[in-house]
Amino acid sequence: MKLKCLYVVICTILFSGCVSSPPKQKNDICAIFQEKPNWYAAAVKMKKKFRVPIHIAMAFMAQESNYKHNARPPKKYILGFIPWGRLSTAYGYAQAKDSTWKDFQNEINSSASRTNFDNSIMFIGWYINETQKQLGISKWDSYNQYIAYHEGRRGYKQKRYQSNLFLKNIAKKVEEQARDYGWQLKKCQKKIDTNRYWSFW
Repeated sequence: MKLKCLYVVICTILFSGCVSSPPKQKNDICAIFQEKPNWYAAAVKMKKKFRVPIHIAMAFMAQESNYKHNARPPKKYILGFIPWGRLSTAYGYAQAKDSTWKDFQNEINSSASRTNFDNSIMFIGWYINETQKQLGISKWDSYNQYIAYHEGRRGYKQKRYQSNLFLKNIAKKVEEQARDYGWQLKKCQKKIDTNRYWSFW
């Protein structure tokens, strides 16, 4: 019985160590990567694979989940008080929907998890890269890339967003966050790269 309890405690500790809490200074990409150097390493891998700017991918994640690993959309209610599922299947750091995440798993990483930062930043890079291929939107165009990310490529092509002022304002916010992150990263990236081999433990 004691061994069983010890096993449960050890598993709980190990599991909690795998879950990353949101960064303390979410609007400062330098502070984020200094606090979480393993996130920077993952972002660099994403950039090398898909040529997507790090500051844009991070701005997407900041908007989508506020860096919460288990973020979900709000619940739906019938008659205002009866819970009836959620507004969508979006989940995790990147708020990827079930079907889109499955496409990513089939193409890039079959064991990828939406609660894993490394997998999620890679997903965002993959999606932005595919959007450039399919719609011709520059990877540096954070405004239109975000609208396509939020609405889906079909929704973007159908221009469903044109009358959605709320979404346009959110996309503008993402664009501004990406711009801020970009300027911040220019100032600190050399220092971060110099310390690339920090201990992650």
